[in-house]
Amino acid sequence: MEQVDVSPRRTLLDMNGYQWTVLFAAWLGWGFDVFDGLLFNYVAPNCVPTLLGLEIGSVAARSATLQWTGIMTSVLLIGWAVGGVVFGKVADRIGRTKTLMLTMLLYSIGTAACAFAPNIWVLLLFRIVASLGIGGEWAAGAAMVAEVVPEKRRVEAGALLYTSAPFGLFLATFITFQVTGVYFKDPAVSWRYVFLFGLIPAAAAFLVRLFVKEPERWKRVASGGHAKIAELFSPQYIRLTISGFCMAVTALIMWWSCNAFIPVVAKGLASREAQFLGLDAAAAEAMGQQWVRTATNSFNLGGLIGTLMTIPIAKYFGRKKMFFIYFLAAAASIMCAFGLNLEPHTRLYMYFPIGLSVFGVFGSFTYYLPELFPTRLRATGAGFTYNVGRLVAAFGPFLVGSIAAAGANALDSAMYVLFWVGVVPIVGLFLLPFVIETKGRELVDY
Repeated sequence: MEQVDVSPRRTLLDMNGYQWTVLFAAWLGWGFDVFDGLLFNYVAPNCVPTLLGLEIGSVAARSATLQWTGIMTSVLLIGWAVGGVVFGKVADRIGRTKTLMLTMLLYSIGTAACAFAPNIWVLLLFRIVASLGIGGEWAAGAAMVAEVVPEKRRVEAGALLYTSAPFGLFLATFITFQVTGVYFKDPAVSWRYVFLFGLIPAAAAFLVRLFVKEPERWKRVASGGHAKIAELFSPQYIRLTISGFCMAVTALIMWWSCNAFIPVVAKGLASREAQFLGLDAAAAEAMGQQWVRTATNSFNLGGLIGTLMTIPIAKYFGRKKMFFIYFLAAAASIMCAFGLNLEPHTRLYMYFPIGLSVFGVFGSFTYYLPELFPTRLRATGAGFTYNVGRLVAAFGPFLVGSIAAAGANALDSAMYVLFWVGVVPIVGLFLLPFVIETKGRELVDY
């Protein structure tokens, strides 16, 4: 009699096809989230002067760009925080999949509408609309992935989910370069076409609706009462809330302060180098675009590697020691990048170690924050602790932009302030006693 092999078939990371589909859907949502959120930063040097009636490339235009980049980024973070808290609660109430789809549609429409802004204030309004959806997407996606994948693969799945952030940044860099540098070279108009690409996530939202259903974990507790934000501050959950908030706010302040001004710093360094070499305006602009790509790609590549490195570090050393390693490395890399006397082009590559630490640590939040809270409160808790920190982080880009814009030399002023951003992860090290270790802990279902 023929013997039948009944041993379970090996699958990649012990996840079946549907679990990979869920991870991919959330991966797309978060990647396009970052893509839409950062498009303004890449077109700001042309967008801001155009809407303000200033000559692109002039001293006044550069100063206004610094200031408005800070304002827009800070407003984005505030809207992101509000959207994260509100839609985190919505995800616990109506479901992860529905919320993921709704938030993707919201930030797609808000970003695309920026292409038609007649002035800077209407642009600001559209950015607020987009930011609400951008903030809301994260909590729904992270909770959905944590609840669907196998317990022992939650760290791997969470880190893989966050690799979509470098993808979003790569895509934003690529599309901006292609649109503004290849297809539409008029800087006064090309930035509008860049914003139109914000509609891409709308198509992905419909794919989510077609192929992804609500997690069984959530459906089992969905009728057990609606989650309330006030519960996060009850004696039962207050330590968990403080733990998630302390780590998230530290990471958010340093990430946004560093990343928001990559185009400004890179273009400023290129402009100085072009003057030294005696290049004409066209050559100087081309050099500026290339240097922005170099700095951004260095930051993104470091972020991608750093994100994946959270897997072995978190599983072997635990979450608390992982935060210690990343914050220490972040402080060193930021202060070296903006404090040492480096060659202009060499400074661009210092964005790699910044990305490795400042960007990489975010690979942990997609599994650490969902681990802290029970299923009934998971999206609310993760959404609140991760996103409310943006209200504090919003002061970072605004402060950097305001001080840099007011300085006699905007580039040197920006780098001086960014150097002191290196103090933020040092403060994060002193917050580690408040961190709750979740290594080896299974998700709580109630």
